[in-house]
Amino acid sequence: MVKHHETKFGEFMNSDTRIQKRCEWCSNLFIAQKLTTRYCSHACNSKAYKAKKREEAIKRFDEEAGKQYKMTGISYATIQEIERISNTYENIKDKEYLSVSETAFLLSVGRTTIYRYLHDGTLAAFQTNGKTFIRKIDIDAMFDNSEEYRARPQKERKPVTEFYTIEEIKEKFNVKESWIFRIAKENNVPKTLVRGKSYFSKKHFDRYFEKKGFENIHLIEEWYSVKDIQDKYSLSLPAIYSFVSENNIPRKKDGRNVLYSKKHFDEAKEYVKPEYYTVEEAMKKYNLTRDSLYHHLKYHNIPKEKEGRYIKISKPELDKLFAISITL
Repeated sequence: MVKHHETKFGEFMNSDTRIQKRCEWCSNLFIAQKLTTRYCSHACNSKAYKAKKREEAIKRFDEEAGKQYKMTGISYATIQEIERISNTYENIKDKEYLSVSETAFLLSVGRTTIYRYLHDGTLAAFQTNGKTFIRKIDIDAMFDNSEEYRARPQKERKPVTEFYTIEEIKEKFNVKESWIFRIAKENNVPKTLVRGKSYFSKKHFDRYFEKKGFENIHLIEEWYSVKDIQDKYSLSLPAIYSFVSENNIPRKKDGRNVLYSKKHFDEAKEYVKPEYYTVEEAMKKYNLTRDSLYHHLKYHNIPKEKEGRYIKISKPELDKLFAISITL
């Protein structure tokens, strides 16, 4: 009687211990007889085994190839790229009709260039169902019908006939000798040596100093330092640098300091009477934080505009807001 119950209990356990699993090769569900079963059939098991062996063989080949490429000094990635290009060429060399991508590969240009050729009629193509096909004979015809290449005429450079000595540059523009050589190198100023003495193109140096506001410096007698300008016009450093740059104010170096022509600065100030504040000027004038200033501008709708890196705030409107009469 006990034996009979044991048999039935064993059969019951055998029926319930079947496990539903997913085949690791074909991903189909199946009933596994064992916990270690990984595949639904002998066919899937065989395919997975062959794939594993194939991957191992490829890995061994890559490792051996990598060693050989390392010995030759060519990277494995470079060899792979060469093989990719070679395979692509093999695939298209016998085709009569090419896609845009294949044409771009054949001509070693980008797809955009090919589309430009198609758009301007340089290269013929056939379109159907949203696809573009280009015949190889049309590619050859594009070169057969091309115009003869004409080199662009080179501009004749005028010979440099006038030169400065180093002493003349130092005296005229009040700069150091080391600074002269640095500027000449950075700006490709023509230079010649005569008996070991350096001569620099007068035209090129004059043009450089003119752009920088150093023109006729030797005729200027009165100069402002940055502090002088701040004291007189209550301008911040950024405002000063912006103003002298915009108005091309002549300047010169005095040791580590930069001086600006008093006459030119005053004339520019008279001509361009400031009708605005920079943010720094407004903060300093009314003892405001940046957040507080922006709050007033937004809340009272004070006009402002952006010029380069700087914000210009309407001077009359801001003065009116704080009821202060300011005379420049």
